[in-house]
Amino acid sequence: MHEIYDLVIIGGGPGGIGAAVEAKVLGIENILMIEKGDNHSQTIRKFYKDNKRVDKNYKGQEVKLEGSIDFRDGTKESTLNYFDSLLDKGEIDTAFNSEVESISKIGDEFRIVTSKAGYVAKYVVIAIGTMGKPNKPDYTLPLSLKERINFNLDKCSQNEKILIVGGGNSAVEYALELSKTNNITLNYRRESFSRLNDINLQMIQEYNGQEKLRLRLGMDIVSIENENGLPKVHFTDGYDTVYDRVIYAIGGTTPIDFLKKCGITFTEEGKAEFDENYETKTKGLYLAGDIAVKSGGSIAIALNHAYYIVTHMLKTHHS
Repeated sequence: MHEIYDLVIIGGGPGGIGAAVEAKVLGIENILMIEKGDNHSQTIRKFYKDNKRVDKNYKGQEVKLEGSIDFRDGTKESTLNYFDSLLDKGEIDTAFNSEVESISKIGDEFRIVTSKAGYVAKYVVIAIGTMGKPNKPDYTLPLSLKERINFNLDKCSQNEKILIVGGGNSAVEYALELSKTNNITLNYRRESFSRLNDINLQMIQEYNGQEKLRLRLGMDIVSIENENGLPKVHFTDGYDTVYDRVIYAIGGTTPIDFLKKCGITFTEEGKAEFDENYETKTKGLYLAGDIAVKSGGSIAIALNHAYYIVTHMLKTHHS
Protein backbone atom coordinates (compact mmCIF):
# COMPACT_ATOMS: atom_id res chain seq x y z
CA MET A 1 0.00 0.00 0.00
CA HIS A 2 1.35 3.39 -0.95
CA GLU A 3 1.47 5.97 1.80
CA ILE A 4 -0.35 9.13 0.81
CA TYR A 5 0.98 12.61 1.54
CA ASP A 6 -0.06 16.14 0.72
CA LEU A 7 3.54 17.08 0.00
CA VAL A 8 6.63 15.01 -0.68
CA ILE A 9 9.99 16.78 -0.67
CA ILE A 10 13.02 15.20 -2.28
CA GLY A 11 16.29 16.33 -0.76
CA GLY A 12 17.15 17.01 2.86
CA GLY A 13 19.28 20.12 2.48
CA PRO A 14 18.23 23.66 3.43
CA GLY A 15 15.78 23.91 0.51
CA GLY A 16 14.10 20.66 1.46
CA ILE A 17 13.98 21.42 5.17
CA GLY A 18 12.73 24.92 4.40
CA ALA A 19 9.92 23.60 2.22
CA ALA A 20 8.89 21.10 4.89
CA VAL A 21 8.87 23.64 7.70
CA GLU A 22 7.15 26.43 5.75
CA ALA A 23 4.51 23.99 4.53
CA LYS A 24 3.82 22.91 8.09
CA VAL A 25 3.65 26.50 9.36
CA LEU A 26 1.30 27.48 6.54
CA GLY A 27 -1.08 24.62 7.24
CA ILE A 28 -0.09 21.65 5.09
CA GLU A 29 -0.35 18.71 7.45
CA ASN A 30 0.92 15.61 5.81
CA ILE A 31 4.54 16.02 4.73
CA LEU A 32 7.34 13.60 3.91
CA MET A 33 10.96 14.50 3.27
CA ILE A 34 13.00 11.89 1.37
CA GLU A 35 16.80 12.02 1.49
CA LYS A 36 19.26 9.56 -0.02
CA GLY A 37 21.85 10.13 2.71
CA ASP A 38 21.46 8.89 6.26
CA ASN A 39 20.55 12.31 7.65
CA HIS A 40 19.58 15.81 6.53
CA SER A 41 22.07 18.51 5.42
CA GLN A 42 24.58 16.11 3.88
CA THR A 43 26.69 18.85 2.32
CA ILE A 44 27.20 20.70 5.59
CA ARG A 45 27.73 17.47 7.50
CA LYS A 46 30.28 16.00 5.10
CA PHE A 47 32.11 18.93 3.59
CA TYR A 48 32.25 21.41 6.44
CA LYS A 49 34.93 20.97 9.09
CA ASP A 50 33.86 21.06 12.73
CA ASN A 51 33.07 24.57 13.96
CA LYS A 52 33.28 25.95 10.45
CA ARG A 53 31.15 29.05 9.95
CA VAL A 54 27.93 28.58 8.06
CA ASP A 55 26.78 31.83 6.50
CA LYS A 56 23.23 32.76 5.78
CA ASN A 57 24.30 34.64 2.67
CA TYR A 58 26.44 33.45 -0.19
CA LYS A 59 29.51 35.52 -1.06
CA GLY A 60 28.11 38.58 0.64
CA GLN A 61 24.80 38.82 -1.25
CA GLU A 62 22.44 40.18 1.37
CA VAL A 63 19.24 38.15 1.26
CA LYS A 64 16.25 38.98 3.39
CA LEU A 65 14.43 35.90 4.65
CA GLU A 66 10.78 36.07 3.65
CA GLY A 67 9.37 33.06 5.46
CA SER A 68 9.04 31.97 9.05
CA ILE A 69 12.50 30.44 9.43
CA ASP A 70 14.86 32.65 11.34
CA PHE A 71 18.17 31.39 10.03
CA ARG A 72 21.32 33.21 11.23
CA ASP A 73 25.01 32.86 10.55
CA GLY A 74 26.40 30.16 12.77
CA THR A 75 28.72 27.19 12.91
CA LYS A 76 28.34 23.77 11.38
CA GLU A 77 27.04 22.46 14.72
CA SER A 78 24.59 25.27 15.49
CA THR A 79 23.17 25.02 11.97
CA LEU A 80 22.60 21.27 12.18
CA ASN A 81 21.05 21.67 15.64
CA TYR A 82 18.76 24.41 14.37
CA PHE A 83 17.58 22.29 11.45
CA ASP A 84 17.11 19.30 13.78
CA SER A 85 14.89 21.37 16.04
CA LEU A 86 12.81 22.64 13.11
CA LEU A 87 12.19 19.13 11.83
CA ASP A 88 11.40 17.79 15.31
CA LYS A 89 9.06 20.63 16.14
CA GLY A 90 7.22 20.30 12.84
CA GLU A 91 6.83 16.56 13.35
CA ILE A 92 7.79 16.04 9.73
CA ASP A 93 8.07 12.48 8.44
CA THR A 94 11.45 11.62 7.00
CA ALA A 95 12.72 8.73 4.91
CA PHE A 96 16.51 8.61 5.02
CA ASN A 97 18.77 6.27 3.00
CA SER A 98 16.11 6.41 0.30
CA GLU A 99 17.11 7.13 -3.25
CA VAL A 100 14.24 8.24 -5.47
CA GLU A 101 14.11 6.23 -8.68
CA SER A 102 11.25 7.93 -10.45
CA ILE A 103 8.40 10.40 -10.15
CA SER A 104 5.40 10.25 -12.42
CA LYS A 105 2.13 12.13 -12.43
CA ILE A 106 -0.98 10.07 -12.96
CA GLY A 107 -4.12 12.18 -13.04
CA ASP A 108 -3.85 14.58 -10.12
CA GLU A 109 -1.42 12.46 -8.15
CA PHE A 110 2.30 12.03 -8.13
CA ARG A 111 3.72 8.55 -7.73
CA ILE A 112 7.15 8.52 -6.14
CA VAL A 113 9.15 5.31 -6.22
CA THR A 114 12.25 4.95 -4.05
CA SER A 115 14.69 2.10 -3.64
CA LYS A 116 12.60 0.98 -0.66
CA ALA A 117 9.00 2.12 -1.01
CA GLY A 118 6.34 3.90 -3.00
CA TYR A 119 4.45 7.08 -2.07
CA VAL A 120 1.60 9.12 -3.46
CA ALA A 121 1.52 12.91 -3.15
CA LYS A 122 -0.50 15.91 -4.23
CA TYR A 123 2.62 18.06 -4.61
CA VAL A 124 6.31 17.41 -5.01
CA VAL A 125 9.23 19.72 -4.34
CA ILE A 126 12.62 18.62 -5.65
CA ALA A 127 15.33 20.27 -3.59
CA ILE A 128 18.39 18.23 -4.45
CA GLY A 129 21.75 19.92 -4.55
CA THR A 130 23.97 20.04 -7.57
CA MET A 131 26.51 17.89 -5.73
CA GLY A 132 25.22 14.65 -7.22
CA LYS A 133 27.90 12.68 -9.02
CA PRO A 134 27.86 9.31 -10.71
CA ASN A 135 29.80 6.60 -8.92
CA LYS A 136 33.13 5.75 -10.48
CA PRO A 137 34.94 2.40 -10.41
CA ASP A 138 37.88 1.72 -8.06
CA TYR A 139 40.48 1.19 -10.79
CA THR A 140 41.94 4.14 -12.67
CA LEU A 141 40.33 5.15 -15.94
CA PRO A 142 42.86 6.38 -18.53
CA LEU A 143 42.44 10.12 -19.11
CA SER A 144 43.26 9.60 -22.77
CA LEU A 145 39.95 7.70 -23.08
CA LYS A 146 37.84 10.43 -21.53
CA GLU A 147 35.73 10.78 -24.68
CA ARG A 148 35.17 7.02 -24.82
CA ILE A 149 34.18 6.38 -21.19
CA ASN A 150 30.87 7.84 -20.06
CA PHE A 151 28.48 7.88 -17.12
CA ASN A 152 25.30 8.57 -19.05
CA LEU A 153 23.99 8.34 -22.61
CA ASP A 154 25.04 11.81 -23.75
CA LYS A 155 27.81 10.88 -26.17
CA CYS A 156 26.51 7.65 -27.71
CA SER A 157 26.19 7.34 -31.43
CA GLN A 158 25.04 4.39 -33.54
CA ASN A 159 26.71 1.20 -34.65
CA GLU A 160 29.19 1.23 -31.79
CA LYS A 161 30.38 -1.75 -29.82
CA ILE A 162 29.51 -0.68 -26.28
CA LEU A 163 30.14 -2.18 -22.85
CA ILE A 164 27.66 -1.12 -20.16
CA VAL A 165 28.70 -1.78 -16.57
CA GLY A 166 26.14 -2.06 -13.77
CA GLY A 167 23.31 -4.13 -12.37
CA GLY A 168 20.54 -1.65 -11.62
CA ASN A 169 17.55 -0.40 -13.59
CA SER A 170 19.54 2.40 -15.23
CA ALA A 171 22.17 0.00 -16.57
CA VAL A 172 19.52 -2.33 -17.99
CA GLU A 173 17.47 0.53 -19.46
CA TYR A 174 20.62 1.90 -21.14
CA ALA A 175 21.38 -1.56 -22.54
CA LEU A 176 17.88 -2.14 -23.89
CA GLU A 177 17.70 1.32 -25.44
CA LEU A 178 21.16 1.27 -27.04
CA SER A 179 20.84 -2.28 -28.33
CA LYS A 180 18.37 -0.97 -30.92
CA THR A 181 21.22 0.72 -32.77
CA ASN A 182 24.44 -0.69 -31.27
CA ASN A 183 26.16 -3.91 -30.32
CA ILE A 184 25.86 -4.08 -26.52
CA THR A 185 27.46 -6.13 -23.77
CA LEU A 186 26.09 -5.62 -20.26
CA ASN A 187 28.54 -6.57 -17.51
CA TYR A 188 27.44 -7.02 -13.90
CA ARG A 189 29.76 -8.39 -11.23
CA ARG A 190 27.06 -10.51 -9.58
CA GLU A 191 25.65 -13.75 -10.96
CA SER A 192 22.12 -12.40 -11.20
CA PHE A 193 20.14 -9.15 -11.05
CA SER A 194 18.51 -8.41 -7.71
CA ARG A 195 17.37 -4.79 -8.00
CA LEU A 196 15.43 -4.74 -11.26
CA ASN A 197 11.77 -3.98 -11.68
CA ASP A 198 9.73 -6.77 -13.29
CA ILE A 199 9.57 -5.21 -16.76
CA ASN A 200 13.31 -4.62 -17.02
CA LEU A 201 14.08 -8.10 -15.72
CA GLN A 202 11.75 -9.73 -18.21
CA MET A 203 13.04 -7.67 -21.13
CA ILE A 204 16.74 -8.17 -20.40
CA GLN A 205 16.20 -11.94 -20.20
CA GLU A 206 14.27 -11.84 -23.46
CA TYR A 207 16.88 -9.72 -25.27
CA ASN A 208 19.92 -11.58 -23.93
CA GLY A 209 21.65 -13.58 -26.64
CA GLN A 210 19.85 -11.86 -29.48
CA GLU A 211 22.38 -10.48 -31.88
CA LYS A 212 22.61 -6.98 -30.42
CA LEU A 213 22.76 -7.67 -26.70
CA ARG A 214 24.63 -10.12 -24.49
CA LEU A 215 25.12 -10.38 -20.75
CA ARG A 216 28.40 -11.04 -18.96
CA LEU A 217 27.35 -11.76 -15.39
CA GLY A 218 29.35 -12.86 -12.37
CA MET A 219 32.60 -11.17 -13.31
CA ASP A 220 34.24 -7.85 -12.74
CA ILE A 221 36.60 -5.60 -14.63
CA VAL A 222 40.24 -5.66 -13.53
CA SER A 223 41.43 -2.70 -15.58
CA ILE A 224 40.97 -0.68 -18.75
CA GLU A 225 43.81 0.41 -21.02
CA ASN A 226 44.03 2.50 -24.14
CA GLU A 227 44.58 0.43 -27.28
CA ASN A 228 44.83 2.62 -30.38
CA GLY A 229 42.45 5.16 -28.91
CA LEU A 230 39.85 2.62 -27.78
CA PRO A 231 39.14 1.12 -24.35
CA LYS A 232 40.56 -2.40 -23.96
CA VAL A 233 38.79 -4.01 -21.00
CA HIS A 234 40.37 -6.78 -18.92
CA PHE A 235 37.86 -9.01 -17.10
CA THR A 236 38.43 -11.19 -14.03
CA ASP A 237 37.85 -14.35 -16.09
CA GLY A 238 41.00 -13.61 -18.09
CA TYR A 239 39.29 -12.31 -21.21
CA ASP A 240 39.98 -8.90 -22.66
CA THR A 241 37.93 -7.12 -25.30
CA VAL A 242 38.24 -3.81 -27.12
CA TYR A 243 35.08 -1.67 -27.25
CA ASP A 244 34.22 1.62 -28.93
CA ARG A 245 32.74 2.91 -25.70
CA VAL A 246 32.28 1.98 -22.04
CA ILE A 247 29.35 3.34 -20.04
CA TYR A 248 29.22 3.06 -16.25
CA ALA A 249 25.79 2.97 -14.66
CA ILE A 250 26.85 1.93 -11.18
CA GLY A 251 24.67 4.23 -9.12
CA GLY A 252 24.89 7.83 -8.10
CA THR A 253 23.41 10.13 -10.69
CA THR A 254 23.94 13.54 -12.06
CA PRO A 255 20.95 15.68 -11.13
CA ILE A 256 20.12 16.19 -14.82
CA ASP A 257 19.61 12.48 -15.47
CA PHE A 258 17.46 12.25 -12.37
CA LEU A 259 15.39 15.32 -13.27
CA LYS A 260 14.78 14.03 -16.78
CA LYS A 261 13.46 10.80 -15.27
CA CYS A 262 11.03 12.91 -13.25
CA GLY A 263 9.68 14.46 -16.44
CA ILE A 264 11.35 17.85 -16.07
CA THR A 265 12.10 19.67 -19.30
CA PHE A 266 15.34 21.51 -20.09
CA THR A 267 16.33 24.55 -22.11
CA GLU A 268 18.91 24.20 -24.87
CA GLU A 269 21.54 25.43 -22.41
CA GLY A 270 20.73 22.48 -20.19
CA LYS A 271 18.92 24.46 -17.46
CA ALA A 272 15.83 22.95 -15.89
CA GLU A 273 12.69 24.81 -16.95
CA PHE A 274 10.46 26.38 -14.29
CA ASP A 275 8.39 29.54 -14.00
CA GLU A 276 8.60 32.51 -11.61
CA ASN A 277 6.90 30.41 -8.94
CA TYR A 278 9.54 27.66 -9.31
CA GLU A 279 6.86 25.40 -10.79
CA THR A 280 7.95 23.12 -13.64
CA LYS A 281 5.89 22.33 -16.75
CA THR A 282 4.31 19.57 -14.67
CA LYS A 283 1.80 21.39 -12.47
CA GLY A 284 2.36 20.75 -8.78
CA LEU A 285 6.03 19.81 -9.28
CA TYR A 286 8.46 22.46 -8.03
CA LEU A 287 12.23 22.97 -7.89
CA ALA A 288 14.01 24.62 -4.96
CA GLY A 289 17.55 25.44 -3.88
CA ASP A 290 20.73 25.01 -5.90
CA ILE A 291 19.10 23.44 -8.96
CA ALA A 292 16.82 26.46 -9.30
CA VAL A 293 19.51 29.18 -9.33
CA LYS A 294 22.05 30.14 -11.98
CA SER A 295 25.12 30.04 -9.76
CA GLY A 296 25.87 28.89 -6.23
CA GLY A 297 22.93 29.51 -3.97
CA SER A 298 22.98 30.50 -0.35
CA ILE A 299 21.05 28.87 2.41
CA ALA A 300 18.91 32.00 2.59
CA ILE A 301 18.02 31.75 -1.10
CA ALA A 302 17.04 28.09 -0.69
CA LEU A 303 14.87 28.95 2.32
CA ASN A 304 13.16 31.73 0.38
CA HIS A 305 12.48 29.41 -2.56
CA ALA A 306 10.79 27.09 -0.12
CA TYR A 307 8.60 29.89 1.21
CA TYR A 308 7.61 31.14 -2.27
CA ILE A 309 6.79 27.63 -3.45
CA VAL A 310 4.57 26.76 -0.51
CA THR A 311 2.78 30.11 -0.69
CA HIS A 312 2.12 29.56 -4.39
CA MET A 313 0.99 26.01 -3.79
CA LEU A 314 -1.58 27.11 -1.24
CA LYS A 315 -2.73 30.11 -3.27
CA THR A 316 -3.32 28.39 -6.58
CA HIS A 317 -4.01 24.79 -5.87
CA HIS A 318 -5.82 24.81 -2.57
CA SER A 319 -9.52 25.15 -2.91
